[in-house]
Amino acid sequence: MFVGPSSSNQHSTIIYKQTILSMRKKSMMLLLGALSLPVWAGVPPLGGYFYGNMPAPTGWEWQSPDSVAYNKQQPHAWFFSFNNVEEARKVLPENSTLWQSLDGEWRFHWAKNPEERAKDFFKVDFDASAWDKVQVPMNWNVVGIQKDGTFKYGEPLYSNQRVIFQHSVAVGDWKGGVMRTPPKNWMTYKNRNEVGSYRRTFTVPADWKGKNIYINFDGVDSFFYLYINGHYVGFSKNSRNLAQFDITPYLNKKGENVVAVEVYRHSDGSFLESQDMFRLPGIFRNVALTAKPQVQVRDIKAIPDYDASYTDASLNISADVRNLSTKAAKGYTISYSLYENKLYSDDNTLVPGVTATATVGEVGKNGELTATTTLLAGNKVKPWSAEAPHRYTLVGELKDKKGNVVETFSTIVGFRKVEIKETAAKDDEFGLAGRYYYLNGKTIKMKGVNRHENNPSTGHYVTREQMEKEVFLMKRGNINHVRDCHYPDAPYWYYLCDKYGIYLEDEANIESHQYYYGQASLSHVPEFKNAHVARNMEMVHATVNHPSVVIWSLGNEAGPGKNFVECYNAIKAYDTSRPVQYERNNDIVDMGSNQYPSIVQTQDIASGTNPYYKYPFHISEYAHSMGNAIGNLVDYWDAIESTNFIMGGAIWDWVDQAIYGYDAKTGERFWGYGGDFGDDNKPNDGMFCMNGVMRPDLTPKAQYFEVKKVYQNVGVKAVDLKKGQIEIFNKNYFEPLRYQIVWSLWKDGACVLDNQSLMGPKNIVGPREKQIYTLNYDYSQLEAGSEYFVKVQFLLGKDMPWAKKGYVQMEEQLRVKGAETAAPALAEQTKAEGKEVSYASENGAISVKGKDFAVKFDTKTGAISELTYGTQHVITDGNGPKLDAFRAPTDNDDGIGFPRAWFQKGLWDLQHRAIGAPTVLKKKDGSLQVSFTIESQGKEGCNQTYGNRDRNPESAYTFNKGVRELNEQDFKFTTTQIYTIYRDGSVEVQSAISASQNNVVLPRLGYVMKLPTAFKNFEYYGRGPVNNYADRKTGQFIERHQGVVGEQDIMLPKPQSMGNREEVRWCALTDASGNGAAFVADSVMSASALPWSQQQLSVAPHPYQLVKSDGTYLHLDAKVTGLGGASCGQGGPFQRDQARSGNYSFGFAIRPVKAGNAAAVAKVSLTGEQPITITRDDAKGNVVLHAADSKRVMMYTINGAKKAKVYSQPFNLHQGGKVTAWYKDAPAFKMNMEFKKIESVPLKIAFCSSFEPKEGDADNLIDNNANTYWHTMYSVTVANYPHWIDFDASNVKLMKGFTYMPRQDSNNGRVKEFEIYVSQDGKNWGNPVCKGAFKNSSAVQRVMFEKPVKARYIRFRAVSEQTGQDFASGAEFSLIAD
Repeated sequence: MFVGPSSSNQHSTIIYKQTILSMRKKSMMLLLGALSLPVWAGVPPLGGYFYGNMPAPTGWEWQSPDSVAYNKQQPHAWFFSFNNVEEARKVLPENSTLWQSLDGEWRFHWAKNPEERAKDFFKVDFDASAWDKVQVPMNWNVVGIQKDGTFKYGEPLYSNQRVIFQHSVAVGDWKGGVMRTPPKNWMTYKNRNEVGSYRRTFTVPADWKGKNIYINFDGVDSFFYLYINGHYVGFSKNSRNLAQFDITPYLNKKGENVVAVEVYRHSDGSFLESQDMFRLPGIFRNVALTAKPQVQVRDIKAIPDYDASYTDASLNISADVRNLSTKAAKGYTISYSLYENKLYSDDNTLVPGVTATATVGEVGKNGELTATTTLLAGNKVKPWSAEAPHRYTLVGELKDKKGNVVETFSTIVGFRKVEIKETAAKDDEFGLAGRYYYLNGKTIKMKGVNRHENNPSTGHYVTREQMEKEVFLMKRGNINHVRDCHYPDAPYWYYLCDKYGIYLEDEANIESHQYYYGQASLSHVPEFKNAHVARNMEMVHATVNHPSVVIWSLGNEAGPGKNFVECYNAIKAYDTSRPVQYERNNDIVDMGSNQYPSIVQTQDIASGTNPYYKYPFHISEYAHSMGNAIGNLVDYWDAIESTNFIMGGAIWDWVDQAIYGYDAKTGERFWGYGGDFGDDNKPNDGMFCMNGVMRPDLTPKAQYFEVKKVYQNVGVKAVDLKKGQIEIFNKNYFEPLRYQIVWSLWKDGACVLDNQSLMGPKNIVGPREKQIYTLNYDYSQLEAGSEYFVKVQFLLGKDMPWAKKGYVQMEEQLRVKGAETAAPALAEQTKAEGKEVSYASENGAISVKGKDFAVKFDTKTGAISELTYGTQHVITDGNGPKLDAFRAPTDNDDGIGFPRAWFQKGLWDLQHRAIGAPTVLKKKDGSLQVSFTIESQGKEGCNQTYGNRDRNPESAYTFNKGVRELNEQDFKFTTTQIYTIYRDGSVEVQSAISASQNNVVLPRLGYVMKLPTAFKNFEYYGRGPVNNYADRKTGQFIERHQGVVGEQDIMLPKPQSMGNREEVRWCALTDASGNGAAFVADSVMSASALPWSQQQLSVAPHPYQLVKSDGTYLHLDAKVTGLGGASCGQGGPFQRDQARSGNYSFGFAIRPVKAGNAAAVAKVSLTGEQPITITRDDAKGNVVLHAADSKRVMMYTINGAKKAKVYSQPFNLHQGGKVTAWYKDAPAFKMNMEFKKIESVPLKIAFCSSFEPKEGDADNLIDNNANTYWHTMYSVTVANYPHWIDFDASNVKLMKGFTYMPRQDSNNGRVKEFEIYVSQDGKNWGNPVCKGAFKNSSAVQRVMFEKPVKARYIRFRAVSEQTGQDFASGAEFSLIAD
């Protein structure tokens, strides 16, 4: 028999085969109205749950969206029945004799579509002996991966937004179902809808006789039918919440029972499970049997509360009591007792005097009612927080009217109260009135990550051991918050977060991202209302008792429709103890949340002054950690911690999602991502699943260390370091700083005073308190010629579950002083050594020799081609320092579109050509100077075609697509390089670097050289030990560090730029004997040493496919572009962190190292000749000459004039020309720079019809930065065409034309048709002087007027967009005029 919760819940079929339609109609007519509705307690049963005794499924169940389940139990909390109190105090199910695991060996059969499945497999006499044996839990795609690269049970497939079966973004598209024919190159073309059939036997324990037996599935993806002993039991289609069935009627009285489960990869539920993850079917969480008495506590809800002073605690308990016996249950009671768990332990003791009793009313046959009571704990309990997660075990005993215990059960509780309160300025820490989030009366900061369940060996099955390891890694890394994305996690996860202290945002298993946010969204579709509400309420019921759950989330990226309003209302009807969040749809929930705000936007949100934002605000996703990532994290947190308007955020995400694959030819195992599992592994989104702070195996990426530092709950700042005074700020909200605090003093990167104690107050710093301490060193005794730092560390004072005593939980470095006197001059230090340097010019080379060294220069390239110290070849085969401006693109580079320009400009293969003859000068001190002017330009440019969408196996960056030869007009560098070769073999390089185009964002600018592979020991004095960048260096301290090339860095699943170190004073590469070379910066530099070139890294899809190392590649850079966060949303690196083309002065010295004496030889000041830098202001045309030594007199000529001038002030070169400059006292070294005529005119914005605040300001069109852009408004409203901008040229110009550069990182808003108007007063515009249409290209569009026109103002009017959108955008606009 079959009943529905209400007559309004009629099925909406989406299967179009007439036979199935007919079958369904007959079934429905037969079943409806057959039984009376069961009596449910308190909360009404969920819509879409149906009950009865159908003999067999009809086949429509997995394509009928308003049918959520059949015979599945209504949701309830995660709790268990036990035989006695002693068992119940242990809480976990394995401690109960009324629980039995069905994990382990099952028989398994796989079919690529429903028609090929084993249709009679559920019958008791079915012979499955030939089926494979598998271990459950499992995902069959992963289990079936073979070491020869084949796939036994279908392919793992990663997709970000799209479902992996045929669909389109259109209203009602879902009605087409999951069996439509997709493109032939999609995996689902051949495997239309995989079916996994599972069988095993089990025996019910004899002492369970008389009890009701339930089978429990914690996770099955995505739909399954259940059979017991050949009988159809029911179905479920929510893959990530408990599916529990009462199987009592189907069990044999004695002996073995057969359970059969038929799992479908796709169902209508899959439309709501389009999360950004590998799509992996199967029984992937635990399966177990449980037994309960016929009169039983079906559900338990225990909500903690505090009075206004947060000292008087209580627990509001509601228990749903169900009677499945044949007569009414009268006189029942429930007795509750409370046990205090030791902190971070499962050991507990009774809390005396804290009990409660609930009276259960009469429960009729097949009935259920709710018994409530309040347990008054007063001040006998400690509060729960992530800082001190005090847990209690609530034990309940259901007793009959005679006082006999019928059932014993338990659940973990924690006493904490979550509130959102309007707060007066006088009551706020920052003196700002606002609407804030509070936990136990305190505003808190959630320092979090998003977490997917993933293991490269097992897919979505995650063991308890892995979960605990993850929690411990989070605690070690100062992470106190996790957003369970985008589904409820395995039950044990919540147990661990309660135990160890992690704030959770629990999120419903809903993401229909494939339909985006418009009218096609399933959030508007009535047929999906039941599923939306059920998925939310199954989550809320399951985890309502967990103190770690402090926010509910309705789902993710699934549209703004009424179905979510229904979800919100359903949650609030059941639980008001936590706020509800739903990203971007802030108007229907309790708090604000938008994903991936820029840092500027985050600062705006944190100000609390913008009425657009809803408060409190939680950033549910930010700092997209794809590849080499997390630039500017500290800037986010400077904003977040400046007020209480933002309560925190969750980085995307915790761990790289990868599945192990095997190379079909070599058998090598690798971390596979989208597109790696077969030629038809589509639709996929490539590397977009590799967004973790951790690598797939839970080893840390570099960003983990930055997160640990930025998230730490202590602030240390200098007060007066001449007196050794520092301030320590305890950022905790509840707990004092119970750490062993030590400090150390560092001189020139080496520790000279270690393990020192603080002097000052003896009391421990309390929560949100600051105290001043003194570090006991004598500033007056610090050497003038050295720089000093102090490091303050907070060590665990005792063993903790996640780390041993002495673990550095938090730390800070402060600079005490810089070097006040220069190190010994290199020229002075070396002039007495060896013999004078000699040289000879022959065969296109300049050969230089001295005592125990030789260096050779290639006069064609201006580079060192050979360098030998003694018998040791440091540089060979022309691999000396050459100008370099390329890096293997990071995922964030790709996100903002940087690589397109880098590849087109040929930066990946710069060719170097010395212009004119070199200048050689012997110095009086015995050294030699050699000067070159070098032009560096890519030989060829190419297109960058690699992308993540629908990536093919093994695809990566290439340099052979759209190849074109570059010419004189293309981008290039001009460098003046002056080498000074000293008597001891030291070679100093000083350079002045300029580019033919300014403000081009470069990946780096500096020098690269290749040393023999023997030089693999890398030592340096700079930030480390983990690789760091200009915008990700907070967690790395300036010290002397050592490592081994190829081992010291963290390889990523897709090789890309890595290994950089910032603020490097010097570095050295040596062999096993400690001999080699040191590289000393004239100030500070960026440095990296890798066993592969950047080109080799670029083309390798996986680390194992990197070529065998052919040398050690050393990069010494004037500047390296930071990382930013453009792989999703945040934007590229700040301008301050970009290496932009322009004029640079950069120098370093190469010095011989013997027996590891690098630190000693690096203690020098560089003294070589430094070229004059020649720069021009392209707005006004003024040329500036700059000398490193301001006392030296500079001479110059223009266009080869015979008479030289003394430089005293900038001079104008608007019309272009060649500038030659030199020092008056060194006329042999001349620097040349040629400038073209400036055709464009400086402009100001007079008016803009529409712009997107913060992101798309109109000023970006005239900032000479191709990476910023103007964009019309889209966030609040979408402005329609036409759009226009009025420019002011300051005075009347003879206007000849204009240039328009489209936005470079996207084709969004690319203008098609345009009109140009001019005006004398900015008010009267008349008719257009020019109109036309641009090509659909990212290239600069140059348009000349038919006739020049005199005017002061010019209007650029965009009439249409290339694809018909309403947006308009542009990177740069310039006026061509005289």
